[in-house]
Amino acid sequence: MLRPHYLDDSGQVCYVVVNPGGAYLGADLFLIDVEVEDSASLLLTTQSATKVYRTPGSFAEQCMTVRLGEGARLELMPDQLIAYREASYRQRTSVTLRPSSSLVMAEVVTPGWSPDGAAFRYQEVRLRNEIRVESGHGTQLLALDNLLIRPPLGDVAGLGFMEGYSHLGSLVVVDARVDQALADELHRLTAGFDALTGISLTRTVGGTTGLVLRALSNSTGGLNRLLGTCANLLRERWYGQGALDLRKH
Repeated sequence: MLRPHYLDDSGQVCYVVVNPGGAYLGADLFLIDVEVEDSASLLLTTQSATKVYRTPGSFAEQCMTVRLGEGARLELMPDQLIAYREASYRQRTSVTLRPSSSLVMAEVVTPGWSPDGAAFRYQEVRLRNEIRVESGHGTQLLALDNLLIRPPLGDVAGLGFMEGYSHLGSLVVVDARVDQALADELHRLTAGFDALTGISLTRTVGGTTGLVLRALSNSTGGLNRLLGTCANLLRERWYGQGALDLRKH
């Protein structure tokens, strides 16, 4: 981790996760444990893109456990995940929060590129998100998002069910202020980007609400701008903060 710093005068602390190895390789296992205590606010990002190189013999894996206390807030905004040729990667993220917690979590998956500009064909990327809410009703499952991407073999264009697109972006938001009107507004906001976008809402018995935004594109920068625009809308409206500037260089 780099030293804590502050992007504005709101009091929200920002931490940067550093990968000392520079990339993920076969059989690597990275464990990340994050706890945001009651009423605390954290912006968590990465120093650079997460690169997954060839993984002969076994996949690389990252497991993240996140716990949010009462009134806690977490913005998880990592740089993109880049999977190179013959890479196999699995990522599991388990989040436990309270009805008063606020979570914004972004992810961009990008295929690695060769010097001649051709897209490398990674073997597979598996992303699994589990979000649970602890309340007086007990612990309830709010969302289970299990995504498997396997690029087709040969010269087939695109990534199969990804409608011919090569890049995937996701934004997960859990907050008591999430509703259909917000989902509709975010959908209108994304219409100005060159991407295919869809939004789903989810709710627990106790009333905790969340949404998942998923976007398909052919541009890493385009997806980062799309997700950043949505996250900035929430920062400004809910917390009166300015736009994020997470440039690392």
